[in-house]
Amino acid sequence: MPSKSPAILLRVSTWLLPPLGLLLLWRGTQSLGRKLFGTLGILLYCIPYSALIIWLLVRFAGLQIEWRGGFPPVLTYSKTLPNYDAVEKSRADQTKSPPPSHSAVTNAAPYWTDFRGPHRDGHYDELPILTDWPANGLTALWRQAVGGGYGSLVVGEGLAFTLEQRRELEVVVAYDLETGREVWTNNWPALFQESMGGDGPRATPTYHAGRIFAQGAEGELRCLEAATGRKVWSKNILTDNAAGNVSYGMAASPLVVDGMVIVQPGGANGKSVAAYDKATGAPVWKALSDQAAYSSPMVVNLAGQRQLLIVTATRAVGLTLDGGKLLWEHPWVVKLQNRNVAQPVVLSTNRFFLSAGYGTGCSAVEVIRTGAGFSAQTVWQNKSLKNKFTSSVFWQGYVYGLDEDILTCLDAATGERKWKEGRYNYGQLVLASGHLVILGGDGALALVKATPDRLEELAHFPALHGKTWNHPAVAQGKLLVRNAVEMACFDLTRK
Repeated sequence: MPSKSPAILLRVSTWLLPPLGLLLLWRGTQSLGRKLFGTLGILLYCIPYSALIIWLLVRFAGLQIEWRGGFPPVLTYSKTLPNYDAVEKSRADQTKSPPPSHSAVTNAAPYWTDFRGPHRDGHYDELPILTDWPANGLTALWRQAVGGGYGSLVVGEGLAFTLEQRRELEVVVAYDLETGREVWTNNWPALFQESMGGDGPRATPTYHAGRIFAQGAEGELRCLEAATGRKVWSKNILTDNAAGNVSYGMAASPLVVDGMVIVQPGGANGKSVAAYDKATGAPVWKALSDQAAYSSPMVVNLAGQRQLLIVTATRAVGLTLDGGKLLWEHPWVVKLQNRNVAQPVVLSTNRFFLSAGYGTGCSAVEVIRTGAGFSAQTVWQNKSLKNKFTSSVFWQGYVYGLDEDILTCLDAATGERKWKEGRYNYGQLVLASGHLVILGGDGALALVKATPDRLEELAHFPALHGKTWNHPAVAQGKLLVRNAVEMACFDLTRK
């Protein structure tokens, strides 16, 4: 546990540093040339006392340690933790008034139905958005407390759906898009806990043809009626595929395609990727023996072939939709024994982009049709853009994304960095109307023009409070943002 490190450091320093520090101080007084040793001795003495002060503040004064993406962790008195009492009071208050009618938006064609949008690429093009935001920021249409977790939202039938942690339950929740009022919930017992990444579910639900497909951090997969929340079928993908959970929990959003639900349990013996019948939950096919990563499966067209693009713990692969047969593979290993988080980004009819943090970097990969089938090869590779747990977007020949926490623009053809500027604290971003809508890791919203010339930030204002890793969602011109404490909705079409 990170909170124990100051105490451990204090204990070790108490044993080792005093004699070493005295020796260095003594030697440092012998000549001017040895002043460096005296300085080091003073520094060594400062370490245990600093650790002691931090430990005392943590132990007795309420100081907390929070991991916000970078290193070292942040010391704060207001750690971003869900307030379940506030959530329960809010929902109880909502039931005191009659439910609103959302028929006006129910008839709108579902658009933002998947993680990062309809194509899982972070693009919003349903409606033009406002690119001249008020000086003091957009006004929230509604705002309220929310349960924990790091999933995003999807929208259909006038409802916004997400997956939350509420005490010891994982809960799929449907909210009225216009008012934010809770419409229904469906829950099961589960509490995934992890000290660095945080507690709660990770994956974003998927909306498809009147159904919600939601996957919890411990492998529970449920198909629910979108209008009512009634369970249609469920199963645990880890149990069903004899797979162990990954360090930070199941995070991949289920993909619904061709009558199937595609998930990535990471089981051995041909059970790494699994396809289930979307209507019944019956197994359709299973493939590969790779351990799972954290990114979500995608349907893409590469080298003239419609296929699944999936990143596992050690490689990127193309699979057929019919049977999950391997078309091609490309090695992709994240450094420091980590696993891929960022979504692949399609660059052209036969190229895609990969990126990862922990010093790994990024790469453009080309898929080629050969006489024997397909092959994949590196076009360029560098460390100019390291997506740690965010994903980039592609726009008019350029890739825009966060290199750790700094916004960066790369030439997609060559990998050349055009600029790197502006810290957004391990946030997430969406491309809309030629602009980047960035939800920063500190809860701030920013609007940046997507241009390779320079960073051109047009607006910046606080939208949420505390650590914010959840991806924004946009539907019918409404921007939905949330973290582990609160959620809010903004109109992107008018001031």
